[in-house]
Amino acid sequence: MSATSNAPAGDADLIRGDQWHLNYLRTSEAHLLSNGSAVIVAVPDTGVAPHSDLRDNLLSGIDIIPGGNGDGRQDRDSHGTAMAGLIAAHGVNDRGALGIAPRAKILPIFDTPPDGDGDPDSLAQGIEFAIDKGADVISISAVAGASVKLQQAINAAQDANIVVVAAAGNRPPDTDVRYPASEEGVIAVGGVDRSGQHAAISVTGPEIDVVAPAVDIYSTSYDGKYSKGTGTSSATAIVAGAAALIRSKYPYLPAREVAHRLTATAVDKGPPGRDDEYGYGVIDLVAALTADVPPLGFESASAPPGAGASTTAGARPGDDGDGATARGLVTLAVIVAAGIGWALVVRRRRRGDDPPPRISR
Repeated sequence: MSATSNAPAGDADLIRGDQWHLNYLRTSEAHLLSNGSAVIVAVPDTGVAPHSDLRDNLLSGIDIIPGGNGDGRQDRDSHGTAMAGLIAAHGVNDRGALGIAPRAKILPIFDTPPDGDGDPDSLAQGIEFAIDKGADVISISAVAGASVKLQQAINAAQDANIVVVAAAGNRPPDTDVRYPASEEGVIAVGGVDRSGQHAAISVTGPEIDVVAPAVDIYSTSYDGKYSKGTGTSSATAIVAGAAALIRSKYPYLPAREVAHRLTATAVDKGPPGRDDEYGYGVIDLVAALTADVPPLGFESASAPPGAGASTTAGARPGDDGDGATARGLVTLAVIVAAGIGWALVVRRRRRGDDPPPRISR
């Protein structure tokens, strides 16, 4: 279960200062290079409420399950709105919450009921919808049973050149990296605390790719309120925002190269090189947008004729194109929302002795 606390709309004067992860990640510097414009990030979750700090970036989405208002733009849980805010909140007149990619668009998908159980096939339907709507990034702050349909949807998203980011999982109840974060090609996200050290709530494992702030993370909530969360859910949304910044600056960079840019520019933590707590390290927004990193392969030169190299000349007009070549999950945060708390969704790769796959909250 999760703790709860009130965070009324009047806290718009305070929330920006409470978002410690913004300074930690040098977000203001990154926004001079990219702001996520022209990028769509799909958020399959509990829906997304039209918070004043977020509504300008909120597209019409879909309800996969009954109980919403038809287009994904309703949230009676807070989790989905919090994740969307971490990705793309724009604030109002320099007040309120700010996302990592404040000009990215959010595609809201209601596939998980408030304080209840969902199932992997609903998540799969949400992913299929995101593919059809041209999403550039899919942010999955949940873990799930790996149903056949969900595995097919994840693979289809990768085939569609979509960056898929997923939460690794939270302790408890998870003990290792869960599905879909454990799927090859999905960016598996763990968490760090305010000091940049491994967050106790974050699971570890060889599948971890990168880590991001995951403790006391403030964001938007329903009814114009704000939330505070701890877990890999929040870290995942932050990394999805980072992917949106890269896709905005380098629109012709393939999804695989976007992931490579994130891992290759991450700040190494723990033992030298990749490790099971930090993966390749803590994401570095500025380095991810500027570092000169060799691409993974020739497939990165995928820009149309005359567009130049996908890693540098592929920058969008209006962005600083001096950047470089390419480099490089359970609603698993404990959110403290305006009178609402949430525990994380548990999803994982299914084994033969597993119970029937579902998403539990």
